Amino acid sequence: MTHRFLKLAVTVILVVVWAAFSQAQKPARESDEVLTPVMTKGDLYPANADAKKEIGEALEKAAKEKKRVILIFGANWCYDCHVLDRALHEGDAGQIVKEKFVLVHVDIGEGDKNLDLAKKYQTPLDKGVPAVAILKGDGTLLYSSGDGEFESARTMIKKDLKAFLQRWNGN
Repeated sequence: MTHRFLKLAVTVILVVVWAAFSQAQKPARESDEVLTPVMTKGDLYPANADAKKEIGEALEKAAKEKKRVILIFGANWCYDCHVLDRALHEGDAGQIVKEKFVLVHVDIGEGDKNLDLAKKYQTPLDKGVPAVAILKGDGTLLYSSGDGEFESARTMIKKDLKAFLQRWNGN
């Protein structure tokens, strides 16, 4: 009897240890992870870009394709701008952007460029960049990040970005 009890106790302990170990080895679901870091920064915000022209073209395309326009105010020096851009091109968020949005990067330079556009789209830059505005295809402003919601993109959770995009995608 004691031998059976000891064997049962050892089996229970092994099962508990195995369960704890296998649970610890499971990666977090992708949607619960923070946005993916970037190792290199590209030229998201070309110095010679004409943001007004790009926005006009994006609005035409969005109206024709029944999409929304997402403006990302930022600069090449901004690490979080690159992290957000990567997230807007990958995974679930990337798929939503591809299907439902036309994306435009608006260069703020050293904080002194395209300020008229930031003002027009009620997107204050003093809380940090990236700053985001969502427009209908007719140019109507739907959303503006006035409280620095995206300025720490590196700490955003993927599922939260996905939920944000779903909220504003026009469906």
